[in-house]
Amino acid sequence: MKQFLVIYFFGLLAFVSLMGFRGCKFRQPPLEIFPDMDRQAKFKPQAANDFYADNRDDRPAVAGTVPHITDFEEHYQHRAPDTRFREDDYLATGKMPNGEFGDGIPVELTQDNMDRGQELFNIYCIACHGEVGNGKGVVAAERYGFATIQSLLQTRIMEQPDGEIFNTITHGKNTMYPYGSKIRVEDRWKVVMYVRALQRASASTLDDVPPEYREDL
Repeated sequence: MKQFLVIYFFGLLAFVSLMGFRGCKFRQPPLEIFPDMDRQAKFKPQAANDFYADNRDDRPAVAGTVPHITDFEEHYQHRAPDTRFREDDYLATGKMPNGEFGDGIPVELTQDNMDRGQELFNIYCIACHGEVGNGKGVVAAERYGFATIQSLLQTRIMEQPDGEIFNTITHGKNTMYPYGSKIRVEDRWKVVMYVRALQRASASTLDDVPPEYREDL
């Protein structure tokens, strides 16, 4: 058995040397065991294709497609970056002239604005922070490695100035993604407004509810 293994080893070494370390060029294609997706069955841009009625590989955009970078971005202002504010504007930064975060939400407190804040919170924040802001969203529940997900109801965050929460939404923090390029300036303040509502609700008692609404609870 030992003699067979020795012969097998040297035979394999000779085969690899002859087939793998060739010092000359060949016109024939090399022996291909793994094609590595070198040749794919795909449609190429600007190519003809008799599969479709218009004989083109290129297909028109699916109905309802929102363009990312086109000449028609003015129709999708919610995706465009804000350029209406100076860097020292409290509305755009959440900071006072002395560089400290300020308190106060520079957006009118209305039901529509609160609803908009809730809508955006449910889109961008709920997966991590949870529906009520307790940090127990689906990402935290499944433990996808995000150990830094915070509860928005903890005292430390409840005591933060409004401008600091706005800044966190804009620029992100720790493993939190920045949403300055995703959410418009006024809408970010509406999210802050809704976060404050969640915090207020978490610390409320029945006495805080107007009498006419207590029966609905």
